[in-house]
Amino acid sequence: MKKEQLKPGNMLNPLPVVMVSCGTTEEEYNIITVAWCGTICTDPPMCYISIKPNRYSYNIIKKNKEFVINLTTEKLASITDWCGVRSGEQYNKFKEMNLTAGTASKIKTPIIMESPINLECVVKDIIKLGSHDMFIAEIVSVNINENLMSNETGSINFDDLNLLSFSHGNYYKLGRKIGKFGFSVQKKKKKNNRIDRNKH
Repeated sequence: MKKEQLKPGNMLNPLPVVMVSCGTTEEEYNIITVAWCGTICTDPPMCYISIKPNRYSYNIIKKNKEFVINLTTEKLASITDWCGVRSGEQYNKFKEMNLTAGTASKIKTPIIMESPINLECVVKDIIKLGSHDMFIAEIVSVNINENLMSNETGSINFDDLNLLSFSHGNYYKLGRKIGKFGFSVQKKKKKNNRIDRNKH
């Protein structure tokens, strides 16, 4: 198939779209929707978010050196979008969207209780890149809804969560699971070819 050449751009898609809560006092609590977000290290667990310096949340996070990444779902899609197009300078986003500011376990920034999974993050470095600055952070605690945990395996059930993703200005929910890590090389169980003598 023939390829078409495009100018350099952010074509790495889809991306997670998350609501980042910030602020250490009720007066400065705010939420910013971010798609420039990802994992960068396992041990210690680390991630990043990239924000334009002119965004209202930028200075709040820079001052307090902490934030919470709140995962979003299909049910939170409209709220997620609203928090991305409205500024905390004019709106109290928690009140406007009827969101609950919960208490984090390790930091002062609130978690969004309506989000199924919350990652408490402490900023370790800020890198100036150009249009955006990257906040590199260590994940110091994870909060997750109890109903998502499997009592038998201790694993997380993502099947019915309908997490949001973002691609070229559009929101999508994640589809059905098609495999797990390593499934392509996993040995298939041999069929039982033994004869059931009771049936013969």
